[in-house]
Amino acid sequence: MQTRFVNTGQLPPKENSTPGTKSTKIGFVLAAALLGALTGCVVDGPRQGRVYAQPAPVYVESGVVVQDDYVYYPGYEVYYGGHSRQYVYRDGRSWVSRTSPPRVSADVLFASPSVRLDFHDAPSIHHAAVVQRYPRNWAPRGWSQGSKGGHGQYQSKGN
Repeated sequence: MQTRFVNTGQLPPKENSTPGTKSTKIGFVLAAALLGALTGCVVDGPRQGRVYAQPAPVYVESGVVVQDDYVYYPGYEVYYGGHSRQYVYRDGRSWVSRTSPPRVSADVLFASPSVRLDFHDAPSIHHAAVVQRYPRNWAPRGWSQGSKGGHGQYQSKGN
């Protein structure tokens, strides 16, 4: 038995009755997603005209600071730092620090009268008082070239 359709002027129903409805729905969903994504990217800037940024912290490696003990040689106006192993003296109007003494060998300097000083900072700070207390021709009592014991050093009791 065969089934025949009779033409009644009606067309069979379509799945989507409105043309382009499927693409319209996809477009609407994409537009909504795009709008949502763009509104989520709004950046709120600073509310005031000026912004204060805290400076970055500075970290300093803590090392051992060794204070120098100075021996003063009045005949040459030269200081010797025992820890730094540097000779400190005036060169013209400037203070310099060198590995060798000026205008004399270290052996000659060490054989001359000297005094161990009680300060540990820069000799330039104390020089005026040191020169006044120990002038160029100063030598400890009873000191002679032959009895210099310990590089001719004399222990200062205050400076």
